[in-house]
Amino acid sequence: MDALDVARWQFGVTTVYHFLFVPLTIGLSLLVAVLQTLWHRTDNERYLKLTKFYGKLFLINFAMGIVTGIVQEFQFGMNWSDYSRFVGDVFGAPLAIEALLAFFLESTFLGLWIFGWDRLPRRVHLATIWAAAIGSTLSAYFILAANSWMQHPVGYRINPDTGRAELTDIWAVLTNKVTLATFPHTLAGCFLVAGSLMVSVALWHLIRRPTTHSATDTSAFRFAARFGAVVTLTAAAGVLISGDFQGKIMTDVQPMKMAAAEGLYHTEQPAAFSVLTIGSLDGTRELYALKIPYLLSFLGTGDPHGQVLGINDLQAQYVSEYGPGSYTPIIPITYWSFRFMIALGMAAAAIAAWALWSTRRGRTPTSRWLLRAAIIMPILPLAANCFGWIFTEMGRQPWVVFGEMLTRDGVSRSVSLTEVITSFTTFTLIYATLATIEIRLLLRYARAGLPDTTAAPEPDDNTADEDRPLAFAY
Repeated sequence: MDALDVARWQFGVTTVYHFLFVPLTIGLSLLVAVLQTLWHRTDNERYLKLTKFYGKLFLINFAMGIVTGIVQEFQFGMNWSDYSRFVGDVFGAPLAIEALLAFFLESTFLGLWIFGWDRLPRRVHLATIWAAAIGSTLSAYFILAANSWMQHPVGYRINPDTGRAELTDIWAVLTNKVTLATFPHTLAGCFLVAGSLMVSVALWHLIRRPTTHSATDTSAFRFAARFGAVVTLTAAAGVLISGDFQGKIMTDVQPMKMAAAEGLYHTEQPAAFSVLTIGSLDGTRELYALKIPYLLSFLGTGDPHGQVLGINDLQAQYVSEYGPGSYTPIIPITYWSFRFMIALGMAAAAIAAWALWSTRRGRTPTSRWLLRAAIIMPILPLAANCFGWIFTEMGRQPWVVFGEMLTRDGVSRSVSLTEVITSFTTFTLIYATLATIEIRLLLRYARAGLPDTTAAPEPDDNTADEDRPLAFAY
């Protein structure tokens, strides 16, 4: 083991850990905005209760996401200084836009939303949560634009004097076809997570505590369960549709990743989709496969008779193009992470369909099996999102910037193995502590039930309005 291996593990752990909070933050911010819009238009108390209830869960998750995201960025200068030096000119633009526009939009208006209850006009207050939600979505877009450049570099040139990539066309970077395919796929994944959490919490209260809630609260949780289920099912459909489009882009710009995802060692025309493939221990050849004819050709090219290049042919092609070396990712990781991503996401959709059926025509669900399924439901799409990122990043290996920089060339040369292990251990312990705090807070406030939305007493007339403290919503 050397510093490169530990640095990769550290970045992988911190990235996946950070991404546990990102989809829930993006998806839940938009769903809370929808709930508050329903309250604004109908004056129905149940929507106000749901807005404040799920808004509290959103805020807990948002705070943790900020902390982990900041730590993640420190690693560019710590363990990956050569990589940062190479991509800094290109990455600077989308990341600066993300920080100065999207993040400040999100954080500023979220602060106004938190402290603006009963102080801002209702319409203005509603606009603040929508602005914060839009800021979260824009933030994701600019981050994905930077990441997509690593998958498919565009709008740049290599300076022969410095050996650095230099930005020549910011519009090309922001409209990279990989970005345009990845963004809707990621956004659908965010709604899959947020909808699942909404269903899970609502079903827990409906099934576990059927007699402890008022009629208003029961009605609110029934609505939340059905609304969350519809969001989850719609998001699952969006994931499949956008994933199909993304697969065709991936076949075009990263054919090795597609071949690795399917364990396709030899070029096929037409190519069959692998339902299950068992390979050798070193991942260099196929021993047994269960396949669906023509499906991979359609997924990769849009033509059921299209050609899909195999791992062995692509390896020979890359050797002739880039020089000697292995350009094959770790096949078992890419193969199984791709399948876990799909299977876990579809499992969440199946539970959502079950919840929707169980709450039809005013019914209140009672099944203990549904309760057990609901408890694990939010974990499924979260894990699916994480496996998706593992597949995305591991499938690109050995490149850190596809076709331009190998991962081994991006690590900091002055950082020793001991230093990387020390920072890795420290981050892991800190993140374990933060995870414990996050889970305890989410469980505590999720179990607490819907808040009391009874209007607070009017202030004393002798107290000037400007002397009143800001009203924190929670």
